[in-house]
Amino acid sequence: MLKTLTVENFALIENVTVEFGVGLNILTGETGAGKSILIEALGAILGNKIGVSKIRKGADFLRVEAIFSNDLKIMRKISRTGKNSITVGGKSITLAALKKIGAELLDTHDQNKNLELLREENIYKLIDDENILFELETFQSLYHELNSKNRALEKKISARAENLQRLDFLRWQEREISAANLKPDEDEKIDAEIKKLSHAEKIAEHVQESAQILNDGDYDILTALAKVQKNLNDVARYDDKLDSARKLLEDAEIYLREAYDEIRNYGGDFDFSPELLDKLHERADEIFKLKQKYGASVNEILQRLEKIRFDISAIENFDSDVEELQKAVAELEVKTKSCAAKLLTMRQASAKMLSATIETEVQKLGMASAQFEIVVEQSEKFSKNGGDKADILFCANVGEEKLPLSKVVSGGELSRIALAIKIVMASQQRGDNFKTMVFDEIDTGLGGVTAKTVAECIARISRGWQVLCITHLPQIASMADIHLQITKSEVGGRTITKVKHLDDEERIKEIARMASGEESPVAIKNASEMILSAKNFKEI
Repeated sequence: MLKTLTVENFALIENVTVEFGVGLNILTGETGAGKSILIEALGAILGNKIGVSKIRKGADFLRVEAIFSNDLKIMRKISRTGKNSITVGGKSITLAALKKIGAELLDTHDQNKNLELLREENIYKLIDDENILFELETFQSLYHELNSKNRALEKKISARAENLQRLDFLRWQEREISAANLKPDEDEKIDAEIKKLSHAEKIAEHVQESAQILNDGDYDILTALAKVQKNLNDVARYDDKLDSARKLLEDAEIYLREAYDEIRNYGGDFDFSPELLDKLHERADEIFKLKQKYGASVNEILQRLEKIRFDISAIENFDSDVEELQKAVAELEVKTKSCAAKLLTMRQASAKMLSATIETEVQKLGMASAQFEIVVEQSEKFSKNGGDKADILFCANVGEEKLPLSKVVSGGELSRIALAIKIVMASQQRGDNFKTMVFDEIDTGLGGVTAKTVAECIARISRGWQVLCITHLPQIASMADIHLQITKSEVGGRTITKVKHLDDEERIKEIARMASGEESPVAIKNASEMILSAKNFKEI
């Protein structure tokens, strides 16, 4: 429910805060006073397009702020530069997100909204109750799965010829790579071995020289170290201050002898073979050629081989895959068709009941001979909505054929049909997502008994929903739970719109003015009787 609406610098409105209440909130005032401006400002909260031309002369921005009963605050601000700032609960959101939120909070009743009744998806919204929506979820799950399987099947079949040609090429690639008998990391190992053998003479020279320096020369490191150790052992007999150095040399001797053994063994095992080097170069060339085709390393080539083998298997199993997909599609078609048939039956039953109820309400609204019918028929193909199609048939006069609503209805008739639908939906609480309903001059072209009937209909809707209604008819205004008067005046050479919450006495005067254009005793009496009659109706 909308609690307050604050409008700043919007057209004629300088700064107004309007407080709304439960039930029927009526907005009245002279033509041009700013009633529609207030509703247009509320439309900004719904995400409607608002241009900079709406910014009040002399102001740099316009701002609209709405607070709802759950303390949700929505604010929209538009500057002269065109910058659009939107916050919900203090957090910035996009205009698209605002439209979604606004649609959940408010339902507007105007000519554009009435035309939406003609769209099939909105007809489904009328007839689809909770049970139907539950069944629709099952259908949509089957429908999406069926589409997915059909796409996979079509892709398989369309690729048949291409796959047969590709199979020969894949087999040739598999043979070429497999014939090389590659081993993981083989290229890296070959490169290391080639590098070693290519420098065999230098390696042997360094190894031999290093071994001689350590222990094979005339005066090698280990022999020299042994002499130093002997000298320090002799010193230790007389002074222990060099014991630490002596122990370090003992450790050094151990490490040096280990290094010497490793170097000597390496030199003994080292075998330079020109034949082996030639074979390694040949193998490297073979691997290089494969790398140019299949990957930057042997490991990548082996991964490519696995992928090739997988693709070969997939193509070789093509027929069995197609058969499995065809079987799955056939089974899903049966399930989807059965679910669609169930949906059709449920919707036809719901449409029949709803049509009769709406037709009764339409007839009350000055179209006594009107016939209204929601028709649901089987469709030639499935869609996300099911296996059926929906339309509304209408006839306003006796003896005429019911035709699609879009072809026979006038603007005024469509407005009353939309009102009848909202009455029914409100009474069934199937519009619970719309906490507030807005009627913008629904009384256009109405009068007499029809105006009284429309007033009673709106009052009935307001029993379950909060209703905001702009009207020029005293019959509707007399039903108000809260009556707001919109006026404009000149202040300092500028026109300013104001909103006033009328008390009981002020309400009588306003309705008298609306009914007769004056506040004479007769008009006041008539207005009082209208308000009393409205009160008695609302208490029924």
